[in-house]
Amino acid sequence: MSVQATPIAFYDQPHQFLPLMPAGHPLDELGRMARPVVEASLRLQAATNEQTRSQLRELTRAMNSYYSNRIEGQSTHPVHIAQALRKDFSDKPDVAKRQRLALAHIEAEAELEALLAHAAAHPSVRQQHPDAGDAAHAVAFHSEMLVKAHDLLYSRLSQDDRVSEAGLVIVPGQLRQQDVAVQRHQPPIAYAVPRFLRAADDAYAKPWALERFLVAAACQHHRMLWVHPFIDGNGRACRLQLHGAMHHLTRGLWSVNRGLARRQDEYYVRLSEADMPRHGDLDGRGNLSERMLVEWCRFFIGVCKDQVDFMTQVLDLARIKEHIAALIVFRAQTGKELRPNASDYRKELILPLQHVMIAGPVSRGDFVQMTGLGERTGRKALKAMLDDGLLQSDSPKGQVRIGFPLDALSMLFPRLYPEAGAVVLD
Repeated sequence: MSVQATPIAFYDQPHQFLPLMPAGHPLDELGRMARPVVEASLRLQAATNEQTRSQLRELTRAMNSYYSNRIEGQSTHPVHIAQALRKDFSDKPDVAKRQRLALAHIEAEAELEALLAHAAAHPSVRQQHPDAGDAAHAVAFHSEMLVKAHDLLYSRLSQDDRVSEAGLVIVPGQLRQQDVAVQRHQPPIAYAVPRFLRAADDAYAKPWALERFLVAAACQHHRMLWVHPFIDGNGRACRLQLHGAMHHLTRGLWSVNRGLARRQDEYYVRLSEADMPRHGDLDGRGNLSERMLVEWCRFFIGVCKDQVDFMTQVLDLARIKEHIAALIVFRAQTGKELRPNASDYRKELILPLQHVMIAGPVSRGDFVQMTGLGERTGRKALKAMLDDGLLQSDSPKGQVRIGFPLDALSMLFPRLYPEAGAVVLD
């Protein structure tokens, strides 16, 4: 006999958002799907040198901000984000407001990573979870970190920048005090939100085996959005927490937000489907549909696989060398009217730039020597790349490391961040 779940008038008891994880065969199947993603991520962490990985993390941080805000329909052009990082804000109020939001997201993400690392290393946490990965899971999946993510983001904005589209002032880190409706979904009534968060903590804020980690991340992300803890900013806060929870795996080298934004319509559809009540006696034993939760997890793990596979291709050694060579040759052949220092770009720069990208920073003298050019010519070429951001240095005489300026990304990392090369229209 098929049993159709009875619609619930309102949600105020945590059993009403069960199951929090799939069980039995579906969970085992999802674990098998997740393992190659975890293994590929761990391999990716060993690619290139730490300085290059650090630069990639900064690029990914800007991408995370761009794509998370794009999902919310409030994206800021990557050029404007880069300008905001230099504290150069537009004189157009709407553009400047989106710049401030993008900058707040970038800064909040960095602080959340540091906070999670510190919390996971705390003696009381490490005593309970001696393994660093286990400690990171237990801390990052806790609802306190979701509240903290919301606080870190919105506390960086003025009250004017925190007014929602409905005219409500978003209070950083404050659980909602009123009931809301999100399209067809009716989240738990306001006074019950803490109950649901405590139940989620019991289910998710604990160590996870590698093959179960991505499943837990997917389920926690959906159930937190289902609870809708804040009056506004739930999507951004949940994706910030998701980034923090995933960080020990991604190390900032690949972006879940990028994958979700590129499949935005399906992202929304899968989230909405996982809101559905249980349909039939073969659809789990909770109030909500286990089958649709499994489909959401499949989608999420597939997004992660797409992103880690893509980034593995991007960081392939042979491709990196080819792309650097193409970039230098292209810039050398660019007319002076478009690039005044084009004559300073020479093919002799290809090998030293590849070396810095792959092996790490070198002294300025060593870089010039690797070019094989004369001292004066080599110094001019070095200056051109420093001026253009292809090389970076912390001081006028310090070592040089790789840089990833926006106008070089389309050639260095084709398809990684194509929006960065789009024409700025506003």
